[in-house]
Amino acid sequence: MYEFRDRVDAGRRLGQRLAQLRGQDVVVLGLPRGGVPVAFEVAKALDAPLDVIVVRKLGVPFQPEVAMGAIGEGNARVLDARVISLSGVTEADLQAVERRERDLLESRVAGYRQGRVRADLKGRTVIIVDDGIATGSTARVACRVARQLGAARVILAVPVAPTQMLASLTEPDDVVCLISARNFQAVGYHYSDFSPIADEEVVQLLDAAARRLHRVLAAEGPGVEEEVEIPSGAIGLQGNLHLPARCNGIVVFAHGSGSGRHSPRNRFVASVLQRAGLGTLLLDLLTPAEEVNRENVFDIALLARRLMAATRWLGTRNDTSSGLVGYFGASTGAGAALWAAAEPGARIGAIVSRGGRPDLAGPRLAAVRAPTLLIVGSADPQVLALNRQAMALMRAPTRLEIIPGATHLFEEPGTLTQAATLAAEWFIQYLLPAGNEEPAPEVQL
Repeated sequence: MYEFRDRVDAGRRLGQRLAQLRGQDVVVLGLPRGGVPVAFEVAKALDAPLDVIVVRKLGVPFQPEVAMGAIGEGNARVLDARVISLSGVTEADLQAVERRERDLLESRVAGYRQGRVRADLKGRTVIIVDDGIATGSTARVACRVARQLGAARVILAVPVAPTQMLASLTEPDDVVCLISARNFQAVGYHYSDFSPIADEEVVQLLDAAARRLHRVLAAEGPGVEEEVEIPSGAIGLQGNLHLPARCNGIVVFAHGSGSGRHSPRNRFVASVLQRAGLGTLLLDLLTPAEEVNRENVFDIALLARRLMAATRWLGTRNDTSSGLVGYFGASTGAGAALWAAAEPGARIGAIVSRGGRPDLAGPRLAAVRAPTLLIVGSADPQVLALNRQAMALMRAPTRLEIIPGATHLFEEPGTLTQAATLAAEWFIQYLLPAGNEEPAPEVQL
């Protein structure tokens, strides 16, 4: 009994499994040739751009089947120092092999792209797709090459692979595999139709994917980008409102430690959420005069009241009244977000705390019902301990994500991107309809 009719069927099912990434800053890369039809369906499901990732093995000169490294586009190169040392390969030998393989790689790439520019991977989530993996050697190299080309996160996605090999993969950040086969024979055994793919078909699929993405972007149309003033008691809160053409979910930012809507870190996070199809509202919870008094920064009740005022204001607008609302809190703003979400009648769809102080919500933590994601850096031990204590008091669905090497402000390279990606996934899951689709079931043999 075959698990997949063909590569199209496998790609559609893989796209369903990856549905939570829809709307994020994702690039789908297919491994030619057989991986491209699968990747086409994944890119279609996610409304994401499709490209190829071409890699070439660097074989030892006198034993070409033994890999001493591999190359990819953009002068990407990975080497196996152990093989090079044991085989006695000189620098001249290595350069000669690389020149030959580089010519072949560039020839294949030119044939596939036919003038199209390579997708920029810098700071983005990259999904590398093949029709299945056996030894995993090509997939490993592709992941390493994508990382060298600037990918912030690398996901390897395949319909089928051997169980033992999957357990040994360390190159990707995540692996998505529909069938983990314990008694693996060959990739083709799992397909009813495993016909060879021609280079011409790869080109046609890349062209079709580019046309489809152009139509999707053209149909989205303009959204809303405006400076707003929100009444809260005797004052007006200054904010920046961004809405996509179709706004099903909007995230309100609760800034902490005196920062406001101009905070570069939260503006970066907001840009990631916006690319995911979410609306955002960045606002100043304190006036310039109030910020001078440091005590106001820790007046969680005051900050929460103003956050609730902003939420009520969204309910009065025709373009936001029907959407779900989420809170993104940083530092003391996280405490205010949880405090506000615990109010009777609060209808908050999800909360994300980045380097936050959820403990400042105190006894209200147990009353929070919104699914909550706590993101803390591993190099921020005091705040990490406070988050763990707060998590123990919460009854809502809560998850703690620890970003390796990140300090309190997430200033280390790549750490803020990781936090923003996690936040986008969380809000997509709970605020956007597409995020509520059930993933395809995993099949175990």
